[in-house]
Amino acid sequence: MPNQPIATFSIVAHDPARQEWGVGVQSKFLAVGAVVPWAQAGVGAVATQSYANLTYGPDGLMIMSSGKTAQETIDTLTGADEQAKLRQVGMVDSQGRAAAFTGSGCYAWAGHIVGDGFCCQGNILVPGTVEAMSACFTEVRGGPGELADWLVEALAAGQAAGGDSRGRQSASVLVVRENGGYGGNNDRYLDLRVDDDPQPIERLRALVNLHHLYFGVVDERHQLPLAALAGELQAMLQRTGHYDGPQHGHFDEATRKALRALVGAENLEERWHGQGDMIDGLVVEFLRNKFG
Repeated sequence: MPNQPIATFSIVAHDPARQEWGVGVQSKFLAVGAVVPWAQAGVGAVATQSYANLTYGPDGLMIMSSGKTAQETIDTLTGADEQAKLRQVGMVDSQGRAAAFTGSGCYAWAGHIVGDGFCCQGNILVPGTVEAMSACFTEVRGGPGELADWLVEALAAGQAAGGDSRGRQSASVLVVRENGGYGGNNDRYLDLRVDDDPQPIERLRALVNLHHLYFGVVDERHQLPLAALAGELQAMLQRTGHYDGPQHGHFDEATRKALRALVGAENLEERWHGQGDMIDGLVVEFLRNKFG
């Protein structure tokens, strides 16, 4: 048994539109993202906490992958666990069916709410935290942003309602979807962690926004013509040392090569691959803010 409970609040959810599964979590516990969240595209997601049994993560996903529902999976795991009364777990399966369990031995306040396609759970909380999370997620999901944003907003609402009664330390958000990871050959679309910070949810929100910048879908409506930006880009590229040619205002191959190198150095290659006559406006805005 662990020496201390993983006192935390978390949300597990499914987005049927994008076929994403995710977990958001915050705790007065170092590096909570290394312990609580588990997910697999096409299978489901798990949050295991309190005196966490980490086998609930991989074993839960394995059981759900066989076709069992989230509730059936929780029943199987807790039924075989002699310390089940100390556990807390939330799950959502491949079809978005959610279920949760709070053992009778979890420290107050402890409890959970199961909604349509999501569940919120927590222990050692200020009362009202889980209710605030559930209400927030119900309101924001399907609106602007995506699952990662909605999970973080739910965490922020829980913290605003009181959160972990011991304080705050770490937070994380994990979202999976088929072929959603870097390079397209894995499902880990987003896995961001704040391991030790006095304002972990705020920092986590900033990281999610950075992820959107680096890996988000390019909006064709925000494309800008490179020909109109050539002179500005040449001046910028001279300042960064990537271009030593004249500022003639024509987007030639030398300018393209220099810009491709700068974009790659800033890890923005997912937003502009160096081809074509247009560039994502978010890339230009980022470069302007950083290099003038």
